[in-house]
Amino acid sequence: MGWTPLYLDLQDKNVLVVGSGEVGQRRAQRFLSSGANVIIISRHTSDELKKMGALYKSRKELKKWVEWADLMVVASSDSQLNQKATFLSKDKLINRADYPEHGNLIVPSVFSIGDVQFSIFTQGKSPLMAKELRKRIESIVKNKDIFQLELQHFTRQLLKKKVTDQKKRRDYLYQILNDKKINEFLDNGEVDEAHDYVTQILENLN
Repeated sequence: MGWTPLYLDLQDKNVLVVGSGEVGQRRAQRFLSSGANVIIISRHTSDELKKMGALYKSRKELKKWVEWADLMVVASSDSQLNQKATFLSKDKLINRADYPEHGNLIVPSVFSIGDVQFSIFTQGKSPLMAKELRKRIESIVKNKDIFQLELQHFTRQLLKKKVTDQKKRRDYLYQILNDKKINEFLDNGEVDEAHDYVTQILENLN
């Protein structure tokens, strides 16, 4: 299938999770943390997910809640229930935890370092390698990289007020990225000093 990575704004969107095993709970928690309204079809409930705002409904009401949902996760241990939920979903966004190829949405392994979010998708070939790749990425990305990210954002905001030409703004951003003194500040965790230095540089722009 032609998978491609996308990020969805799920604030106030309706998400139906069919099943409350380890995968179902984990994905319900992720969507709740993203501001979605989450209903879980399951015989078992989780106090933690209830506190986060999840509602639990009976499988007898499956059709009703499928119609309510903007997005579905099918992750129960009951293959017949999974098939029924998939059939009822029609053209909705649906993630099949058991058979991803039977759905049209993948929920990849995701982790954050500061404000940078990483997604790893191995085409379903190896969840173990997804974990190993995460460890490698976490070992490579340093605090300095996160500081530079924030500094670049700070610089962009200042440049937008002073420089109308996009190419010139990009050139200045590269200059900041490669500036030796700025990199020394960031190596030492002196983020405020780096901000002050950038502000001094940009004050001299016409």
